[in-house]
Amino acid sequence: MASALIIFATVALIGIATPGPTVLLALTNGSRLGVRASLPGMVGAVLSDFVLIAAVALGLGTLLAASEFWFSVVKWIGVAYLAYLGIRLLRSEGALQLPRDELSAGPPSARSVFLRSFLVAVTNPKGYLFFSAFLPQFVSASQPQIPQYVLLGVVFAAIDFTIMFAYAVAGAKAIRLFKAKGVLWLDRASGGALLALASSLALYRKNA
Repeated sequence: MASALIIFATVALIGIATPGPTVLLALTNGSRLGVRASLPGMVGAVLSDFVLIAAVALGLGTLLAASEFWFSVVKWIGVAYLAYLGIRLLRSEGALQLPRDELSAGPPSARSVFLRSFLVAVTNPKGYLFFSAFLPQFVSASQPQIPQYVLLGVVFAAIDFTIMFAYAVAGAKAIRLFKAKGVLWLDRASGGALLALASSLALYRKNA
């Protein structure tokens, strides 16, 4: 379980650190509202992680534990998805587009910041694909599954929160650090790492 957890944490770290909707919201909130006011949005995104993980744990995990065929199908979906992301990042122009907030007379409430991040994350189909493709592969069918899902969820949520917090701090201090050239190199490094992880996952076996 320890080696599988390290692989899972590495995939999660790279997947979360690569600019996506929730981290870009954290970056934007940090630059416009400050780190403290951005915290409700991070909590919303983390809560969505547990919602998605629970959905996988209640359904797909049982199916994959019982079927080598479906396990292989989902694994190769995961490999293809990682490879797709890696190639897309390697071909990136390094352009970072921040989401636009609606104009308002004053700063948004904590509830508004929370709901925006939660809804962006929980309605993102890529999130379901990611969790469905990867979570069950790191769960042993010979051991109680709920504690394993809880552990994976806590690890993912902790990484997610840490990365979002780092983006919020960076946004609050200097948004200019994330302009085109810096993002281009980030995309190149992340793309290469995702392709390497896709190769590792292709060799990963259910009972490893």
